Amino acid sequence: MKNIPLLLLILFFLFGNDLQSQMVTGVWKGRIGRQKAEVKIIQKGDSLTGTSYYYSAPGNYRRYSIKGFFEPTTNAVVWWDDQLIEEKSSTLGIGTPGKIPLLAKADFNCPGGGVMMLDGTAAPKEESDPNGSLHLDKISSSNFRDEWDYVIDNYIIGANNPDVIDSVALIAFRGPQPQQKTQDRPSEPVESPKKGMVVIPPMPSEPVVKSETPKPIIPSKPVTIEEKFVVRKSKFVMDIPLAGDSLELRFYDNAEIDGDSISLFLNQKMIFSHIRLTGKPYVVKLPIAELSESNELVMVAENLGRIPPNTSYMIAIVGEKRFEANLESTEETSALIRLTKPKIE
Repeated sequence: MKNIPLLLLILFFLFGNDLQSQMVTGVWKGRIGRQKAEVKIIQKGDSLTGTSYYYSAPGNYRRYSIKGFFEPTTNAVVWWDDQLIEEKSSTLGIGTPGKIPLLAKADFNCPGGGVMMLDGTAAPKEESDPNGSLHLDKISSSNFRDEWDYVIDNYIIGANNPDVIDSVALIAFRGPQPQQKTQDRPSEPVESPKKGMVVIPPMPSEPVVKSETPKPIIPSKPVTIEEKFVVRKSKFVMDIPLAGDSLELRFYDNAEIDGDSISLFLNQKMIFSHIRLTGKPYVVKLPIAELSESNELVMVAENLGRIPPNTSYMIAIVGEKRFEANLESTEETSALIRLTKPKIE
């Protein structure tokens, strides 16, 4: 019995790629109705989440969050477009696909040779009986890079954790919003995600209020994570210069594993919550292209564990450089990391 974990590890290295290729989790490309489509499906138990793109060109598409379910006994896959979270319009006056959210029903087929297919029907979500055609093939990489790529690439080695999937979903729903027109000024085009990037909420066009600005006082004892962020003083720890495409952050418990959990705020917006600190790293990737010239990343303790204070050991990977820091958060203070881009002369 003691050799079972070793046997499972050997099987993973021998058959890991085959296991990943035969999962419904992944990137699917083809046509839904008469529209070109790419769908990223993430399985969480029997339920499905992810995103769908309807496009005519890389710069002309609509993107929806999706929900659905998978029936493993029949290989039936059902999903529907839930919320429109991004819209990119062509400058050529071509209509943007995906105007009507759809409901899709498909069969998950694995004929062999590494070929994976979804074949079925689709129709407007309001209709209960889809009758349009659907055919999607599983592909190895996406034409639309976003936050779900991390989950898909690492699904069988830990990213299938429901907490990880839920955290990524929070970022997805806070991504670029559909274009809207106002009476005061014309709408501005929403930038598409950069290749290889995780989408981060867009920064405000107005000057960012610096941390030295006094925070509003909450008279009662803070209860929510947002309230704790507001009332606690941010204690500066270090500067991290940014370079390259992405910043990778790894968080560990810096002492005895005692139940510490944290939340992360980027430029006063919560991007991750309920991060349980253990001896294994909790990995966060931020796209540098989506960050401002100067950014503030704040670690807020959700609790202090059994042994106060809440301590975290952080490793930051920027290109080939590595930065390390011990972060400490109490009921009075939070740890602040400043992320800065080099000035372009």
